[in-house]
Amino acid sequence: MEKPHAICIPYPAQGHINPMMKLAKLLHFKGFHISFVNTHYNYKRLLRSRGSSSLDGLPDFRFYSIPDGLPPSDVEATQSIPALCESVPKHSFEPFCELISRLKGGDESDVPPPTCIISDGCMSFTLKAAQKFGLPEVLFWTPSACGVLAYTHYCDLVERGYTPLKDMSEVTNGYLETSVDWIPGMNNIQLKDFPSFIRTTDINDTMLNYFITEAAAIPRGSGVVLNTFDALEQDSLNPLIALNPRTFTIGPLHLMQQHIENDQVKHIGSNLWKEDESCISWLDTKDPGSVVYVNFGSITVMTKEQLIEFGWGLANSKKDFLWITRPDIFGGSEAMMPPEFVDETKERGMVTSWCPQEQALKHPAIGAFLTHSGWNSTIESISSGVPVICWPFFAEQQTNCRYSCVEWGIGMEIDCNVKREEVEAQVREMMDGKKGKMMKSKALEWKKKAEEAVAIEGSSYLNFDKLVTEVLLRK
Repeated sequence: MEKPHAICIPYPAQGHINPMMKLAKLLHFKGFHISFVNTHYNYKRLLRSRGSSSLDGLPDFRFYSIPDGLPPSDVEATQSIPALCESVPKHSFEPFCELISRLKGGDESDVPPPTCIISDGCMSFTLKAAQKFGLPEVLFWTPSACGVLAYTHYCDLVERGYTPLKDMSEVTNGYLETSVDWIPGMNNIQLKDFPSFIRTTDINDTMLNYFITEAAAIPRGSGVVLNTFDALEQDSLNPLIALNPRTFTIGPLHLMQQHIENDQVKHIGSNLWKEDESCISWLDTKDPGSVVYVNFGSITVMTKEQLIEFGWGLANSKKDFLWITRPDIFGGSEAMMPPEFVDETKERGMVTSWCPQEQALKHPAIGAFLTHSGWNSTIESISSGVPVICWPFFAEQQTNCRYSCVEWGIGMEIDCNVKREEVEAQVREMMDGKKGKMMKSKALEWKKKAEEAVAIEGSSYLNFDKLVTEVLLRK
């Protein structure tokens, strides 16, 4: 039997590369040869953050890179998302086809010919390549099911005149509280709960149109994969299954990793920033449930003022905190926080630039997570039984925030014009208050359901098997 060979190509941002890497490792565990395709820019960043031998891979798990069409840069930051969305479909298609030809043509004699493509759902230009080479292609949408469902209705929001906005005052004058009651699977949703790219006055807006195009490609995938589990998002899943009946929930993917036995594969990493492991030993010194974990993800940017309000809110709450703050979290390069803040919190706060988040979240010391509500962070939090304080920044983080707070009962939201008093009050409520206790127990219920989904015979475990046998290995 020829070994099956999956080409995995994530959208070129940290929050997409990580889950794709987890899926690739699971496929490798199932006997697939893996070709993992990054952009040149991210390939170089991985070498810098993880060391020069980090992408040597294994004989049957190899790394490649293709151009993204943007000017070269050595900045340690995610590139502009709109610029990537405009550039990648235009400039990466030909190089991607050339790579497939090379792998198919046996240029590397010990590589079996590719048998399928696993592409990020936001990289639907790869479907043309799949068609050209006669390969099945599975679209892996890395957001939540509720987020993906919201994107599939962008075209309706345009048709019905909800977006583009008449002018930008509609973002703040209450217009976004307009109720949208005609979407199956989304109850009592408001415009503000939709992914943020509808907040534009331009009918030609790059991101609005990008997602209309990408969502329209869902029915064309040989299958669709989502990093979620049935018990959590069944209402959102039903309409997506109607769009593509071969839709598989195989999450939480980081919990599915427990089935992988190969240590070499386990150690292949995908973090574009260097991780500071010392924060785990710092957590070891703290009491159970006593620390607030703060991380706004890999893309969120904020103003100096917002950063300072968060900082003083944390300081004034008198709680211990572990705060992950990227060097590029705001444009300026001056020291992050005023010296008074550092003095005030040095006994009970740790601030560092990047950390092994899954390890941190499942640490018994963590009592709450102040988050931007990105999907990886949200599902990792749910799987660890940790309630969330949400400050969504963009994309479908608004949708995840609403579901965390309203549907799943595990979170509360901080106003986008963040004030230290509100941060302090919410942190105290979450750590000590009655509401906080209810959310904690709800989060623990979801944790149990997540663990059931990935256990042998669980829904995600069985769906992963189906994906492999019914789509990827189907002759």
